[in-house]
Amino acid sequence: MLRSLINQYQPSHMAVIFDAKGPTFRDEMYSEYKAQRPPMPDDLRSQVEPLYEVIRAMGLPLIAIPGVEADDVIGTLAVQAKAAGLHTLISTGDKDLAQLVNDDVTLINTMNNAITGPDEVVEKFGVGAELIIDYLALMGDQVDNIPGVPGCGPKTAVKWLNLYGSMQGVIDNADAVKGKIGEKLRAAIEHLPLSYQLATIKLDVELEPQHAPAKLQVQTADKDKLADLYGQLEFRRWLKEVLSGADSTQSKSNASTEQPEDAPKGIDTSQYQTILTDADWQQYRAKLHASSGFAIDTETTSVDYMDAELVGISLAIEPGQAVYVPLAHDYMDAPEQLNRDQVLADLQPLLVSEQHRKIGQNLKYDMSVLAKYGIAFAGPLHDTMLQSYAYSSVGSRHDMDSLALKYLGHNAISFEDVAGKGAKQLTFNQIHLDQASPYAAEDADITLQLNQVLGDKLDAEQSLQSVYQDIELPLVPVLSAIERHGVLIDDMLLSQQSTELAMRLEQLQTEAYELAGTEFNLSSPKQLQAILFEQMKLPILKKTPKGAPSTAEEVLQELALDYPLPKLILEHRGLSKLKSTYTDKLPRMINPTTGRVHTSYHQAVTATGRLSSSDPNLQNIPIRTAEGQRVRQAFIAPQGTKMVAADYSQIELRIMAHLSGDKGLLNAFANGQDVHRATAAEVFGVDVDAVSADQRRSAKAINFGLIYGMSAFGLSRQLNIGRQQAQQYMDTYFERYPGVLDYMERTRAQATEDGYVETLFGRRLHLPDIKARNAARKKAAERAAINAPMQGTAADIIKLAMLKVYQWLQQPENSDIKMIMQVHDELVFEVPESKLEATKTQLCQLMESAASLDVPLLVEAGSGDNWQQAH
Repeated sequence: MLRSLINQYQPSHMAVIFDAKGPTFRDEMYSEYKAQRPPMPDDLRSQVEPLYEVIRAMGLPLIAIPGVEADDVIGTLAVQAKAAGLHTLISTGDKDLAQLVNDDVTLINTMNNAITGPDEVVEKFGVGAELIIDYLALMGDQVDNIPGVPGCGPKTAVKWLNLYGSMQGVIDNADAVKGKIGEKLRAAIEHLPLSYQLATIKLDVELEPQHAPAKLQVQTADKDKLADLYGQLEFRRWLKEVLSGADSTQSKSNASTEQPEDAPKGIDTSQYQTILTDADWQQYRAKLHASSGFAIDTETTSVDYMDAELVGISLAIEPGQAVYVPLAHDYMDAPEQLNRDQVLADLQPLLVSEQHRKIGQNLKYDMSVLAKYGIAFAGPLHDTMLQSYAYSSVGSRHDMDSLALKYLGHNAISFEDVAGKGAKQLTFNQIHLDQASPYAAEDADITLQLNQVLGDKLDAEQSLQSVYQDIELPLVPVLSAIERHGVLIDDMLLSQQSTELAMRLEQLQTEAYELAGTEFNLSSPKQLQAILFEQMKLPILKKTPKGAPSTAEEVLQELALDYPLPKLILEHRGLSKLKSTYTDKLPRMINPTTGRVHTSYHQAVTATGRLSSSDPNLQNIPIRTAEGQRVRQAFIAPQGTKMVAADYSQIELRIMAHLSGDKGLLNAFANGQDVHRATAAEVFGVDVDAVSADQRRSAKAINFGLIYGMSAFGLSRQLNIGRQQAQQYMDTYFERYPGVLDYMERTRAQATEDGYVETLFGRRLHLPDIKARNAARKKAAERAAINAPMQGTAADIIKLAMLKVYQWLQQPENSDIKMIMQVHDELVFEVPESKLEATKTQLCQLMESAASLDVPLLVEAGSGDNWQQAH
């Protein structure tokens, strides 16, 4: 916020005011003042001193005066500034400071840039700045514990002040106020003067001579100190600015104009070219053929690859020399453009050439769009989004604008800059070439330059380079093909299920009303808080950051063990989400051209390497509930084919056995034992054949719980047993499987030392909180350190399996077998009925050979007319 203020106003004089530690004169005046406020959380307290250091290093005067509040210092400075003929701008979101507003004092709320002057005070509060203290005193303040008049809200306070002119006038006319509120007013008269004093900002704080407004100049930043602080705090973009000499927080009146000789200059956009004639295109095409590679970016009418129409193509061979080839801009008076089919035909040999590198940012999108026009990609490819992701999945966002700022020091033109926002946003074909060309050409230029920078970084880290080159990059055409093929949906079945879910939701709502004894909105956390914790007096297990009782899912799950209403609410939430997200929405997502639903897979989202999907999100369809299984029934195989689901069995446990090298686990998997039954036999001290269903269930919870770093407390809640008994189970487990405990301890230690863990294939999973002072955040990072190598390795294996299977599918005799989905640890296919059994056998073999572990990988393949049957 400070940086934003400085960039916007470029002040020559400025001060940053904080409350000092310890009590103030208001505490002496009224011992209950702010008594209800909770203490500052430890994880915020630890950030205060580093914040002070950064502010001082930025060259900003920082003031905190004991015995008074920051508001009092601000008020005093504002009065002194006015006396010195200076105008004051106060950055605050606090309504109390409205009492300071006059012709020379203005407020700005930096959260929304709202300016408050005298007119805005009247508009916002209903009274002028001169009556704000009266207004605050009458209302009181629960947060600050200022008494006021109980029941007097803003409307009542404004009404009284407009009638009687001031708080004293209200007091003098208290007998004229009728009803309950009149009684409350008369009962409050005794303490209203105190409320007035507490709400009044002190305007005569004793300040040091150096704190006089005219002496509070913004100083030149200590850039060495800032660089050190920004490095420690991982403020990467700000660090880049400081190191380049382009620190945007420096006031123009004080900032140095000297730039280091090696400072990045951003990107020179002055040499971009728009190609409108065939002669220019043929000349540039010759340059493309003579080059070793080029960056390419498509401009389209939609972010949906299935709906998008190609509007233009941008290309770059050398930094700063990008071109835009418009093909379908159709705004009024748009110039004549090259023929789209001809340009694409000219590009096709280059796009499949083995001699030319093709570089994109999120290349899968461009690949899918051009596939609609019969244009394919082959040969060496690069994707800067995936380069960034492979280099550090959590190091930054992986969109082009963020990467340009981080690695090139360049603030890219945003789409909103040229297309506008909201309902009035233009599609790219409607954008004038004066704006469209620089935007589009810049995309190709940035992509080209990012490829060089990120390529150098990956070259220096061979394991990360391998993740990029051998796993992520080859997967791009695979995912593009899966997405474009899509999956067939039975919309009538989903419509029927939606109707049934609506009836069940209505029934649950009625039952909830009966249990609560009143009607309420089951989807409203606020109303649910009132019903559960105020009316029904259920125990408060957790609070929100604002101090309200939490109604989060994990809270309701725990309450549901003992109380019927939370259990019912959970069912209502689950079914409501299923209805809105899947049974209602999926039929509307069927593409009118293909008759199928086409999801989008995202490679650069999760920290662990897992694929995610959207529109629809295939990963979140519930599989344990009957309703979720019915949604899967609506994913159907076309006539003459069957759906095949090939699923890795207990892959993360197998990876745990490999990573830990524990002999007990290795033997269980090597001998083809049911590992949960084997664990139950060890933990409960019984023969494998004597393990009961409950014992196996408990062992399964232990096996998977430990993978996710579950504590004894968490295990006790999951199994509904005592914490001591849960700890005993875990202790016995580690006695029987000492290699697992050793792995967990080694992993925690290594993660703390390195700041990251790795998968078997070299994917690096950074853990920013592994050295956090906050115990809860550190513990969470340690749990992630244990789980991430397993989850990340599983993600790598399924991706490698997709590559193997896809390569097999490219053989002409397999062209009628289609890979249509990847969800968690399974791949889903459409297979001709005549090839069903042979294909299932081959798929299992291919997937099982995707990686070599110390235990065998096991894949189970099922088939059916729909996805659920295939399980």
